[in-house]
Amino acid sequence: MAANDLAPVTGIVLAGGLARRFRGEDKGLIELAGRPLAGWVADGLRGRVAEIVVSANRNLPGYARLGHTVVPDRLPDYPGPLAGLLSAAATAQQEWLLTVPCDAPFLPLNLVSHLLEHARAATVPLARAADETGTHYAIMLAHHDLMDDLRDYVDEGGRRVQAWQQRHACETVYFGDDAYAFLNVNTPEDLRTAERVAHRYPR
Repeated sequence: MAANDLAPVTGIVLAGGLARRFRGEDKGLIELAGRPLAGWVADGLRGRVAEIVVSANRNLPGYARLGHTVVPDRLPDYPGPLAGLLSAAATAQQEWLLTVPCDAPFLPLNLVSHLLEHARAATVPLARAADETGTHYAIMLAHHDLMDDLRDYVDEGGRRVQAWQQRHACETVYFGDDAYAFLNVNTPEDLRTAERVAHRYPR
C-alpha cells in the first residue's frame, strides 16, 4: 500500500504502565513467540496507519529498537493511558489518533479501518472497540481536535478513560469474529495462553 493510501491515523502503542502483575517487568518488552509484545502490536498496525508512536516511560532504547518514535509521559508517576495519548499527540502528524495497549498482541487487522469508518459515518470524534467480553475503552480512535479538551481533563486530575469519553459523542464498534482478538496479557497465565495460540496470528 502506498504511503498516501494509509489511513490518516497515528497509531499509539501504550507501553507506559507498571505491569505490577508481572512483578514490575516492562510488559511491552516481554517476549511472545520470540518478539516483544509491543512489537506484535506495532506490527499489526504497520501498513494500516500513516504513523506509529510508542508511549513508554522505561527502557526507552529497547522500545526504540522497534523502529518507531518513542514518547514518554509529560506527567510523572505513570498517570495512565490518557496521559500517554496526550503526550503522543504532541508529536503526532495525523488527523486521528488510535490508542492500543502493548499487551494486546492479536488485535483485529481491520481495527483501524473499522473504527475510522464508523466514526466518519456517525460524524463523531471518538470510536472505541468492543466484543462479547465488553467495551475496551483504551482501544479508541480520537480526533486530534479533542486534544485540547483532553489536556484540560488530565491537567485537572482526570485519569479515567471512560469518564473522558463520556464528555464526547462516541461510537462503540463491535468486533465479534475472534475470541482472542482482544486478549490482554496481564498475567503470566495470560502469556502462556498467548503462546499457545500465537501461531494463528502472523504479523
